[in-house]
Amino acid sequence: MRHSPRSVILFAAGFGTRMGALTQSRPKPLIEVAGRALLDHALSLAQAITPTRVVVNTHYLSAQIHSHLTGQDVLISEETPDILETGGGLRQALPLLGPDPVFTLNTDYVWSGPNPLACLSAAWDPDKMDALLLCLPKSRALGHSGAGDFLLDGAGHDGAGQATRGPGLIYAGAQIIRTDGLAAIPEAAFSLNRLWDDMLQKGRLYGLEYPGQWCDVGRPEGIALAETMLASANV
Repeated sequence: MRHSPRSVILFAAGFGTRMGALTQSRPKPLIEVAGRALLDHALSLAQAITPTRVVVNTHYLSAQIHSHLTGQDVLISEETPDILETGGGLRQALPLLGPDPVFTLNTDYVWSGPNPLACLSAAWDPDKMDALLLCLPKSRALGHSGAGDFLLDGAGHDGAGQATRGPGLIYAGAQIIRTDGLAAIPEAAFSLNRLWDDMLQKGRLYGLEYPGQWCDVGRPEGIALAETMLASANV
């Protein structure tokens, strides 16, 4: 096993129920923001770091995503008959991703600033980390109303610190994670929180603060917020 990530998985299997009517006949990753599908925004970030392979997981209305990706150098991990959540979905995709640590990226967020995957890569230290989560403060997290997910302690020169759970920084849906611990989880469908909890107990869960802005496009109102954010960045 190499210690540096070379593969990216884009999570695109969810039902998008918070989008209401917008996802009754199309999957959320194909909703457009600023003239581009959410999936394409994420795919551009992945391709920019020139990974060995990019994998997209699918479930809900998966045929539309298959069609959208036709002709692109992307592998598809289809979850059928049941959706597997982030942890189960990542485990199912491992034959396509390989045994090395991997980048994971949610497809329902839009970014303004440096490439989030490049930020993670620059701070990744496999000697002390089993996962490195990209986070940001609520003041730069548009469309998100939660209290926060993680606190970071002892950030070094690379900006990364040990993560503990608590109201503070918001997890931004991008990370580098080792996958060997997935085999020990008995359930077929489970959240990556299960793996994070194990890493946290070992002191090997780390976080990194993202320096730019980010918008959650999980609800219809997030589309306009993201488009305004992107327009402001291009002024």
